[in-house]
Amino acid sequence: MTMFAPLRQMFRARPEAARPTVPAGERYYVIGDIHGRLDLLTPLAEAIEADASTSSARSTVILLGDLVDRGADSAGVIAYARAWQQRRPVRILAGNHEQMFLESFGSTEVLREFLKHGGRETVLSYGIDPDIYRDATLPEVQALMADHIPAADIAFVEGFESYVEAGDYLFVHAGIQPGVPLDEQQRSDMLWIRRRFIEHDAPHSHYVIHGHTISETIDQQHNRMGIDTGAYRTGRLTALALEGTARRLIQAVETDGRIAIETGDRT
Repeated sequence: MTMFAPLRQMFRARPEAARPTVPAGERYYVIGDIHGRLDLLTPLAEAIEADASTSSARSTVILLGDLVDRGADSAGVIAYARAWQQRRPVRILAGNHEQMFLESFGSTEVLREFLKHGGRETVLSYGIDPDIYRDATLPEVQALMADHIPAADIAFVEGFESYVEAGDYLFVHAGIQPGVPLDEQQRSDMLWIRRRFIEHDAPHSHYVIHGHTISETIDQQHNRMGIDTGAYRTGRLTALALEGTARRLIQAVETDGRIAIETGDRT
């Protein structure tokens, strides 16, 4: 029994990793995958604005990508995000669904996949007649998209960022390639990676906050945190508030057709 005492002492003496922090005087509100749920984004944004008004910290909102597809009002989400960006610092990351959306204008193969993975809802949210859409060929759908989706919306989505750094944190849609320096990361990995990133257990260069991979509750690990709570199918859209080393949750939650704001600490 005594032979294990030195080992126990060694593990007790090992220092805990320092909590990641954002720069002093700043607060960040990080929102997971919205997927066309304007009905959830609107009250969540209002709750964030009310929360931000209680502090003198400089507040920045970060949208983690996948604003479009699956939910009923992708066009409305794009319009809301652009308007919100005019009122306060809002940085928007590209997700894999934004990539499919943009590439579908020039490729019928990408369009086919886009439509199967929620793009139908995006197209219809721009006012395309469902009956006309139903009978259209893929090239005809591309023509309908070109006629109905404003060039300003396309340019807006094209401007979405790959990642954002803030202090010890890295914000990215899907994740990063483990062991690869940040300046050598591929944009495609940041939009699409899943298993290699999710299953990686060692520390990264930053503590990573990401979306893309749905979990019923916040997926908090020692090296990352996933905040995609599946808004389009669960009715729960999550924001993570960061200030100093503190973390708080603000969520818009739909229950029986009614939406409420829920808050709580996240250690």
